[in-house]
Amino acid sequence: MRASEHLFALEQSIKAHQDATADLRDNVLHVALVTGGRVEQVTGTCRIIHEARRWRDTMTITDTRRPANIGLTMISLDLTRRCPLQCTHCYNASGPDGTHGSMTRGDWFGVLDQAAAGGVKKGQLIGGEPTAQPDAFEIACHALDLDLDLDVEVYSNLVHIPARWWDLLQRDGISIATSYYSADPAEHNAVTGRPTHRLTRGNIAKAVQLGIRVRVGIVDTGAPETAHKARHDLESIGVTRIKIDRVRPFGRAAHGQAPDPADLCGRCGTDKAAVDPDGQVSPCPMSSWMGVGNVREAPLAAIVSGAAMTDATATIGAAVPAITDCDPDDECRPGYPGSGCSPRT
Repeated sequence: MRASEHLFALEQSIKAHQDATADLRDNVLHVALVTGGRVEQVTGTCRIIHEARRWRDTMTITDTRRPANIGLTMISLDLTRRCPLQCTHCYNASGPDGTHGSMTRGDWFGVLDQAAAGGVKKGQLIGGEPTAQPDAFEIACHALDLDLDLDVEVYSNLVHIPARWWDLLQRDGISIATSYYSADPAEHNAVTGRPTHRLTRGNIAKAVQLGIRVRVGIVDTGAPETAHKARHDLESIGVTRIKIDRVRPFGRAAHGQAPDPADLCGRCGTDKAAVDPDGQVSPCPMSSWMGVGNVREAPLAAIVSGAAMTDATATIGAAVPAITDCDPDDECRPGYPGSGCSPRT
């Protein structure tokens, strides 16, 4: 068993005891016993679990060996299924009645720590509306404070952004992304189910004015001319990173039909993964029905290199045999959010 897996096992064992708490962050296991007392530190790979239980104080066990690259370039943290909108095509059917799931702040910190230490370079906070998750701000700050070259993107509907988020989004290493449906307010609002066009467009313009990196996905809901007008509208307010894609039949857009991997872009799982609000890992946000493991039960590296992920990736690859227009260095978010990836050729 690798050192990082020893630490994870130790954390889970300690959490099972009522007189102790444990938090694994950036391969440092912080263990606090309820009895309190002196502060001690043990450095090196953990030895045997029962040794840790003997400490009647606070201690830190550190794995000094940096984990090997886990084979991902990007990870999406699907923080919540709660959203004030009810977009007609939402890939995971988020809405006002959605929940934040069972993942805690510490759980999300742990995912980021493992991802950054394992060589992941891009992290995305998505939902639902990620800024509606109570710990989202702290999660974003934690990602930036890792100081491991992790680039963070927040995918928001940009309907309401609290003031402290605007300050955060102006830091180096973080950017904003959103979806836009039409330059015509009535058409845009028909998709979101609320009068949001003015707010979203205004906040896109504000982000541009503040010098925040902005990316917008236009979802073609069946009228290509509308999508092209939306692009021109965005360009008129200074947006330069724009992509158009069609609606994919997942979530609310599936209208009750079972998901088909053939409707994915095809690169899911090859160097990307997603974690949902309950800790379930899938090849990408849009393939959430293809669960391959849970970060609350196993290390991220073990999940993404495991047989279940290999099988899921093979299934997707077989369903989407050829990919010709996906930039391997770009984000891959078909449908909602939008990308330039074609589902098949």
